[in-house]
Amino acid sequence: MNAYTRYFMKKSVWYLVTLIVAIGLNFILPRLVQGNPISVIVSQMTQGMTDSDTIKKVYETFTKEFGIDKPLGTQFLIYVKNLFTGNLGTSFGLYPKKVTDILASAIPWTLALQLPAILTGWILGNILGAVAAYKKGVFDKALFPIALFVNSIPFFTLAIIMLYLFALNLKWFPLSGGYDFQMIPQLSWDFIASVLRHHTLPFLSIVLVTIGGQAIGMREMSIYELNADYVLYSKLLGIRDATIAKYVFKNAMLPQITGLALSIGTMVGGSLICEIVFSYPGIGTWLFTAIRQLDYPLISGCTLLIAFTVLLANFTIEIIYGIVDPRIKAAQMEES
Repeated sequence: MNAYTRYFMKKSVWYLVTLIVAIGLNFILPRLVQGNPISVIVSQMTQGMTDSDTIKKVYETFTKEFGIDKPLGTQFLIYVKNLFTGNLGTSFGLYPKKVTDILASAIPWTLALQLPAILTGWILGNILGAVAAYKKGVFDKALFPIALFVNSIPFFTLAIIMLYLFALNLKWFPLSGGYDFQMIPQLSWDFIASVLRHHTLPFLSIVLVTIGGQAIGMREMSIYELNADYVLYSKLLGIRDATIAKYVFKNAMLPQITGLALSIGTMVGGSLICEIVFSYPGIGTWLFTAIRQLDYPLISGCTLLIAFTVLLANFTIEIIYGIVDPRIKAAQMEES
């Protein structure tokens, strides 16, 4: 077994253990929230009923169907068994819809919003940060304070500001939703145009904050690399500035790639608040709805997706780093 294979196996074991812990927490944490979700369903189902025996029978039926009457350990074993078959359960709040169906309808909206926004912000932020570090002068003095200010604004705050200015006051964009409510989803120019109008504000709110953070990170790393000993040595050897800059920014990009992986992994995390602000039909909005309704299966489905995405993104970047980063390669050789 070579050094890289050992590195890969060690990382795989650690991430597998982390996933098992995440599954356990994913099951138990929603159930620690005070309240009885079955009573919410029953109250909706029995509106207008006056017969207490009938109401009690409905309550007992739903309690048995969702397995709430079983011990917590038994519930967990059933939950794990269902995970292996791809069954995330039935939503309490949207009964009888399956959690997998709800997530399947939400994931495309989240991906279509978050992936382009994060990638756009990452690319523009790194370009601006590298140029600021290399050119310095007025460009750097202007960019750094602006990037620092924008990066300090939480996603939801910028989203609310943009919603207030451009949707509520100026009425340039719609207030909420993924498309006009009177439209039926279909492959037509009118529907696509409606989706793009609703997509613009949440997209820009994520892009602007992402640009700020990436620009700051790339600027700091580039300045550090430009002041490194190998740069001075290269200049003394007469190597062209363009060649030196190529290696400087290549080295500076390594931490930024990690930042990209983490951003993609957490796109079902912090920036999903933008979806809630704009009532965008993605995972963030469904998670918020599930928490309000104490919808255990839907909460667990959303958080499990978050945990799995974060772990997968981190694991992928660890494996890529093991291949491309010479420092990790050297560490592998020393261990062998």
